[in-house]
Amino acid sequence: MSSTPTITLSSAIVAQHIDHTLLKPEATAADVTALIAEAIRLGTYSVCVSPSMLPLCIPAGSDLKVAVVCGFPSGKHHSVIKAAEAALAIAQGADEIDMVIDIGAAEAGRFDDVQADIAAVRASIPAPKVLKVIIESAALTDAEIIAVCQAAVAAGADFVKTSTGFHPAGGATVHAVRLMKETVGDRAQVKASGGVRSYDDALAMLAAGASRLGVSGSAALLSGATPTVLTGAY
Repeated sequence: MSSTPTITLSSAIVAQHIDHTLLKPEATAADVTALIAEAIRLGTYSVCVSPSMLPLCIPAGSDLKVAVVCGFPSGKHHSVIKAAEAALAIAQGADEIDMVIDIGAAEAGRFDDVQADIAAVRASIPAPKVLKVIIESAALTDAEIIAVCQAAVAAGADFVKTSTGFHPAGGATVHAVRLMKETVGDRAQVKASGGVRSYDDALAMLAAGASRLGVSGSAALLSGATPTVLTGAY
């Protein structure tokens, strides 16, 4: 008889799934330098910053990745601009691009346009560079979430991501993460971001199917960690 897999998660393991994020408009170069130092100390997977902060100075010997947002936070930029922004970010040292779709196009049912928008960015940053697609799940219906995730996979995205963290509709939910993972299956991964503030939040998102977490308060989140046995999608 098969059993549901379990794994014991420590704060160090959870940290390896975190994109340590600083996207405040008032962020300075000194803030980003501090972000990088904290990310290395905490052992996060990456830092996630605005494109104007590039290039970053990552200490020699560190395997810290650099993620950069694109078309952020509204997603209303022309696809040509998003593609150029993504390509420039990669040229300036980014490893991953987190792009925002046109939420209005999704709400209007124009999923071919959503797919074309994603495909334009994908074409500008060929694999193995990583493309994450922010769908703003809290602003969409379940049917729209499914359709947008299908478009993202068809366009070659590596991840679908819940939220910018800037939309008034809200951020990640366990329901949205689970639905997104059920939709993309093994064809893409899921990033939960927006409102992931506690260790319990992080565990819930990982259990629902997320493999990456966007977190701005990573130190506070990880400070609340206790070794936990997680059962389910993770």
